[in-house]
Order: sequence, then structure tokens, then C-alpha cells
Amino acid sequence: MWIVSTSTLANTWSKELEVATDAARKAAEIALRCQPNIVAETKPDNSPVTQADRECERMIARILSDAFPEDGILGEEGARSDSRSGRRWIIDPIDGTRDYVRGNPLWANLIALEAQGDVAVGVVNLPVLGRLYSAIRGGGAHCMGSRIHASSKTSVDESVLCVNGYDKMANSPFRERLLDWMARFWAVRGLGGAADAMMVASGQAEVWIEPVASPWDFAPLKVILEEAGARYLNIDGGSSIYAGNAIGCAPGLEQEVKRFLGLLT
Repeated sequence: MWIVSTSTLANTWSKELEVATDAARKAAEIALRCQPNIVAETKPDNSPVTQADRECERMIARILSDAFPEDGILGEEGARSDSRSGRRWIIDPIDGTRDYVRGNPLWANLIALEAQGDVAVGVVNLPVLGRLYSAIRGGGAHCMGSRIHASSKTSVDESVLCVNGYDKMANSPFRERLLDWMARFWAVRGLGGAADAMMVASGQAEVWIEPVASPWDFAPLKVILEEAGARYLNIDGGSSIYAGNAIGCAPGLEQEVKRFLGLLT
């Protein structure tokens, strides 16, 4: 039986991580340069988009396609190319455009590589906060080069809950129970999807809930959370980036979260 070491698994994706990290940093440079004079448009789904979103996505897609011409592309702002390798890059050029246009520091550049049915590489760049998170499947999760780990807490009354998308809770199966559950936590925060998920990955919070979002919002968060030792799941108990929702939690809170979702009796 062949035994593959963690370092071997990490080395498998090292070039991909290097290229994705470079693309995320260059996207941040474009976004920061454009920000003082930015004007937002409204897309059909009522979400904002700016010229910076489009420029960042074009640049990221070009860098990835030049480095990995056989790979596919799926970008929030329309970048598309078919995969000839069985791999696909998933891009959110500016995650949190509402924060970006208002000058809030919580927006991010998100890049992930999907391979063999799962996310293998993820980069989350929060440039205004000076934080770049990354993970390679089998190689752990890092922030600015330092290894990060999910919290070891197991009690709700010692834990921080991060909830996003209150305006999208109308069809949530747990809407009526959420406030009572929130009241049991040590603290409740809601900064934004990427920022909150990275707090869970870094052990600064224990649970993150995102009731409605898209694959490009979730893809890099999933691998970073899981490589940090956290759990990533959907409201129905799955673990897909395509379910339209996501929850990240410290391992010691997994059973509590599943009970809240009605997945355990």
C-alpha cells in the first residue's frame, strides 16, 4: 500500500497556490487604485458591481489561464472557459462589493481551484485588513505564512457566533429559532462572509452562518476552513459549495450546530 505524506500532497498544489496568491494580490492593487472614484451599478439580482470587479476578474482569469491553459474558469462577473483538464478555477474578484463601494475594509479577493470534485486550493485576500489566508488540500491552512487552527472550544456560552445575510433569512428553515439560539452564545458578530469564515478558521470565532450565497463566495472558504480543522457543512447536512448556503464551525461545536439545524434528534 502506498502512503502519501502531507508534504507530498501540499507540493502537488504548490504552483497553483503561488499563482493564485499572486493573482489575488494584483487584484487588490487594481481594486485599491480604482476605489476613490468608484461608481456601482446594480445587477439583475440587485447586487452591486463596479468596473473594478470586472477589471479584477479579467486580470485574475488571464493570469490563471496563462499559467494553466487546460483549466476551466468560473467567475462571478462572467468569466467562463471550459476545462480540458478536469479542473476549474472559481473567482470572486471583489467579494463584498457593498463594503468596497462604501469604503469599509471587509471586502476580499477570492480564488479557488476545484479538482476531482472538491476544492483543492483556496486564497482569501483581505487587503485593507492586511490578511491573506490560503490553504492547499492536505497541506494545512495559513494566514500570512503562519499556520492557523480552528478553536478548541466546545461550549456555546464560551463561543462566538457570526451570522451573515439577515436580509436573506425569509426562507431559512431555522429563521424562527435563530434569535433564541443566538442568545446562548458568548458573543455574536456579523462582519461579512469571508471575514467571518476566516475568523472561524483562525480560532477567533466558533460558528459562521451564510444563508444564501454562490459557489464563488464559498469555494476558497471551504478548503481553508477544513484545512484549519473546522467543519464546513450545508443546511441539509451536505458539504457542497453549490448548495446556496454554508456553515463553518469549530469541531467541538459540530454536534450543537447539527442539532440546531435539525439534523440530529
